[in-house]
Parts: sequence; structure tokens; C-alpha cells
Amino acid sequence: MTARTPAPRSRRERPAKPALTRDGIIATAVELLRAEGMQRVTMRRLAQELDTGPASLYVYVRNTAELHAAVLDELLGEVDLGPATAAGDWQERLVQVLTSYTSVLLEHPSLARSALVARPSGERYLNLLEALLSLLDQGGVPTGRAAWGVDVLLQYATATAAEQADRGRNPDSRDEWNALVGAVRGVSDETHPHLAALGAELFSGSGQARLAWGFHMLINGTLHTPTPESPEGR
Repeated sequence: MTARTPAPRSRRERPAKPALTRDGIIATAVELLRAEGMQRVTMRRLAQELDTGPASLYVYVRNTAELHAAVLDELLGEVDLGPATAAGDWQERLVQVLTSYTSVLLEHPSLARSALVARPSGERYLNLLEALLSLLDQGGVPTGRAAWGVDVLLQYATATAAEQADRGRNPDSRDEWNALVGAVRGVSDETHPHLAALGAELFSGSGQARLAWGFHMLINGTLHTPTPESPEGR
């Protein structure tokens, strides 16, 4: 007997593709980030994953920069904002929120680098800003200083995460670090007296301790440094 050739299947019999939505696009982009890294979260790769053309995505997301900002905003939902409404020292609670933000970026190294230039404007980013400003207000920081200070605090946290992410990706980073330590510790106290005296201190402390110290330094600077627009700064 001759095998029967299956009849062609009509397109009408195929399951319909789910309708595109902005939320669905962002959710798929987050899945791509977790699986392949932010560098693979492009409009073309995303369209392939959604079985559509890149042009279809631009109806919901204007460009790759907006896409990355939306992905960042989605993952900011993992930041612990609980300390903003808890009891205790306001500075310590502010550091806890900022440390949580840094940790979220460190969990996604490619996201940390993207966060340096991404401009999220979604609900989760606004919630983060509100929590940070609330804590600065609890500490009696004048409004103008708080508005400028929160920007510097997030820049420091983001840059720290991005730096650590780059070190993690660079296989030669340990050798480069050891070379720097050796060069500093080997300087002459005649040509570089300050380096010779403080060489060990330059590399002291754990990463977590230095991160927290940096946050406290910036918070105290915000608390005591008037902005140019403030009456006391004129």
C-alpha cells in the first residue's frame, strides 16, 4: 500500500498567536534577560521570540532604550522598600534600601551596565524614588538637598554595580587587580610618600563595608551641603 500524503493544513486551523501587549512584550524581554543577558534583549531578538516582526513591536515600545528602561523598571520590583516604613535609624534604613537596589543590579550584571544610561519612568522606579525621598525627609534633609542627593546616591549604587559586573565578566580582572595592589605597595616612600603610607588602607575593608560607608558618606554630605539654589547656598 502506498502511504497517504497528509493533506496540507490550513492556516485557519493553526492556533492563533496571542495578541501583542506592552506588558507581554516586557515580560518576554525579562525572560530573555534572565536567559541570555541584556545584550541579547534587542527588538529583533524579541520579535523572533514573539513570532512577529520587529515593526510590530514599535507600536508598543519606541526603541531599544525604552525597552531596556522598561525591563529595568520591571526588575526594580525586587528591591526591598520595607525599611522605608519600618522603625529604626533613618540613615541605616536608607542604606538598606540602597543596598537592596544595588543587589538587584548585581544579580543581573548586564542590567547593571544598562542602568547607567537607562531612564526608567515606570511605577516601580517611582516607588523607589518615593521611598528614598521619604527616608531623607524623615532625617530632616531639606527638600532641595534631598532632590539632588537622591540622584547622587542612585548614581553611586548603579556605578558600583556596573563596575562589579564588568570585573565579573573580565577573566583577567583578578590579574589586573593583583598588579595594581603590587604596584601601589611597591612604591618608594621618597617618590610617593602618601601612597607608601596609606597603601594598605587603600585596599582594606570588604566590598559590602565599603559600599555602606560610601552611602553614609553621601548621605551625610547631602545633609550638610547646601545646593546653589538654596538660600544658605547663595
